[in-house]
Order: sequence, then structure tokens, then C-alpha cells
Amino acid sequence: MSAITLSTVFVTFFAVVGPPKVLLAFAQLSQGRTPAELRRLTLVSSLVAALVGLVLAYSADFMAALFHISDQSLQIAGGVIFFVYAMALVLGFHLGGGGKNDEHLANPLADGIRELLLPYVASPLAITALLVESLTRDTLGWHSTVAAMYVAVIAVDCLCVLLLAPLLRASRRTSLEVLSRLLGLLLAAVGVEMVLYGLESLGVHLADSQNGH
Repeated sequence: MSAITLSTVFVTFFAVVGPPKVLLAFAQLSQGRTPAELRRLTLVSSLVAALVGLVLAYSADFMAALFHISDQSLQIAGGVIFFVYAMALVLGFHLGGGGKNDEHLANPLADGIRELLLPYVASPLAITALLVESLTRDTLGWHSTVAAMYVAVIAVDCLCVLLLAPLLRASRRTSLEVLSRLLGLLLAAVGVEMVLYGLESLGVHLADSQNGH
């Protein structure tokens, strides 16, 4: 079985923190904010999310050593998390989002970032993906590649929200829900691949597939 490829890394990040999921979160926030406030919130939250991703991509080895976590256990655990989340997407459930909170902060920007904390800025799925992908290969070049792919997805998110901001106020969830379910199917396959790769790294013999991978 081949190692996780560059395209797989991008697809994984796109599925766990890409536009289909992010646009749903921003669509909810847009209902009570002006277009200017939404643009400012988009830029600031995207910058914070990118910084979090960069830190995690380059500190994955340190964090794994600190908590005594092996690469294989993280791959298997991450694969299971991805698969569960993917099944939730396919079935129409949404995991990892914050619940409704009647208390709002005085600063609208800080209040918006708080609401985006779990689904976007510090998504548990995105953090898991960053650690799993970064630990796949122990080289600076690979960590830089993972970081670049994550920042690229965040940039795509930011661009999509900025371009679609006028439409988010009147947006319907149906089309985004359909796309989320399609991405859920891809993410389920990625999750299974991670589990199999972790098992293979532990020495579990896996039969070669007919296509040679």
C-alpha cells in the first residue's frame, strides 16, 4: 500500500475544513452581521486558522513525543475519527460545531471568532489531520508541504467566503449539504486508508490490491 500522497493531503484538509463546511458556519454568522463585518471576520479568522495550522504542522513531532504517541496509533485513531465524521456527513449529521449560545461578547469580531473556534479556527478534525499528515514522514520538507496544503485550503475558504458574502445572507443549505455528503464519501475512504496504513506500519500483513497500490 502506498504512502499518503500530496493529493490525499489536500483532499483530507479540503474535506475537514474546506468551503462546504466553512460556508455553512459563515452563513449562520452572516445573518446578524453586515457585509463589512463579515469580511473582517473572514480575514482575521482565516489568518488565525492558518497560524494554528502552521504551528501544528511543524510541532507534530514534538507533540507526539511529549504525549508519548506513536505515529501508528495516531494514524489509526485519526482514521477512525475521519470515518465516523464522514459517516455523519453522509447521514446528514454535523459533528464538531459549537452549540447555540445566548451570551454574546461585546466585541463583534471576538464573538464571531469564538463561534468559529471549533468548526474553523481550531477544528478538532483539522488538528487531527494536521498531526496525522505531518507525522507520515519525518522530514522538514514534508512538514512544509503539509503546512502549505493546509494554508492553501484556508486561502480557498477565505476567498470563497469573500466572494460569496453577498449570497450567504440568503443562501440555502441544500446545495452545501449535498456537496458535504459527497465529500463525506471521499473522507470515509481516506479514513480507511489511514487505518490500513497505520496497521501496515505496525507490521500487519495486508494483501496487495489488484491495482497494485
